[in-house]
Amino acid sequence: MTDTPRTLPRQSWTFSNEVNAEIRRAAATGIYDIRGGGAKRRVPHFDDLLFLGASMSRYPLEGYRERCDTRVTLGTRFAKTPVQLDIPITIAGMSFGALSANAKEALGRGATLAGTSTTTGDGGMTEEERGHSAKLVYQYLPSRYGMNPEDLRRADAIEIVVGQGAKPGGGGMLLGQKITERVAGMRDLPVGIDQRSACRHPDWTGPDDLEIKILELREITGWEKPIYVKVGGARPYYDTALAVKAGADVVVVDGMQGGTAATQDVFIENVGLPTLACIRPAVRALQDLDMHREVQLVVSGGIRTGADVAKALALGADAVSIGTAALVALGDNDPAHEAEYRAMGTTAGAYDDWHEGRDPAGITTQDPALAARLDPVEGGRRLRNYLSVLTLECQTIARACGKSHVHNLEPEDLCALTIEAAAMAGVPLAGTDWIPGRGGM
Repeated sequence: MTDTPRTLPRQSWTFSNEVNAEIRRAAATGIYDIRGGGAKRRVPHFDDLLFLGASMSRYPLEGYRERCDTRVTLGTRFAKTPVQLDIPITIAGMSFGALSANAKEALGRGATLAGTSTTTGDGGMTEEERGHSAKLVYQYLPSRYGMNPEDLRRADAIEIVVGQGAKPGGGGMLLGQKITERVAGMRDLPVGIDQRSACRHPDWTGPDDLEIKILELREITGWEKPIYVKVGGARPYYDTALAVKAGADVVVVDGMQGGTAATQDVFIENVGLPTLACIRPAVRALQDLDMHREVQLVVSGGIRTGADVAKALALGADAVSIGTAALVALGDNDPAHEAEYRAMGTTAGAYDDWHEGRDPAGITTQDPALAARLDPVEGGRRLRNYLSVLTLECQTIARACGKSHVHNLEPEDLCALTIEAAAMAGVPLAGTDWIPGRGGM
């Protein structure tokens, strides 16, 4: 007589191995988990949308004979000198401190070669970045780390950061091992001491104060520079409307797939809205104020491909901004460093302990030996190549939809594969004319 094989009990979906491991870690350490990157959970995203290419009812453009323009101007509302870009893809703010000086230089080089802008991030402006960035946006954050009026005037635009997609309502962290003498000097901090960024600006408590701050920055810069306002994806309709009423030239909306150098994991995974859910409410706010296209909308958070760019533009954005994808283009999470990732208890593609400063790619570190691994010239070339591919992919889709400018893409060019994506993007479910919440079938 043979024994009947025993069927193992099912693993709980609620208390999965990953959940149980986190419970044990919390019980053993008594501290919450800190990491970088963006949300890792699956949420409706651009992959859930498809384009409806031209056929009979619309006429496509011939790819190699008919032009499809990609140029964009940001800051046309009040600024004397708007930012002119060749492509609708910009580089998001990532600080010196979170990133190495070589990484900041590489971002500036790549953006310049591609004809677009890069952004300083928290902690001030480095000469490497300013010297190699034809168009540089200066971030004005709640921490005020590194802020000085002279650098405001040296910038090509100013971005007031109210919130970030990975942590709307919260601040980030920079651990002491990354607070080198240079980083400390720029931020007016002691060397080697953990730093936490503030979650709100110290000199205002609401949108009325934001209007005062925008006017102050315009006076400091002689009304030359466009003023952006960046908000984390939480209440995009009202935040966009308030930013416009406060006098912003550009509104940047960052969804929860946007990355961060370091904050609480519980924040990254449980606070904010998917990027896809942010765009249409922000556009609706602009339309309700008769400001769509007069105040430009930049969308960030999880942009990876030219198709993502095209979909964001079709939903009403004027441009997009990339952060994590730019770091991957430079070499972050490259399998070439797999042995070193394994030694740290992780793997290429999952490495998110940027705050520890041990990045073998030399990007998210202040260790001189590791930082030297990143050649800023080669990194800039790789980023330029990546931005070129994104732009060509976006143009290819626009031409297939019969558009002579990528800004002519529109919601009518899209359909959704899921009810959730259809509702968030405000486009029909594929094969129907039904937009959830609006009736019809």
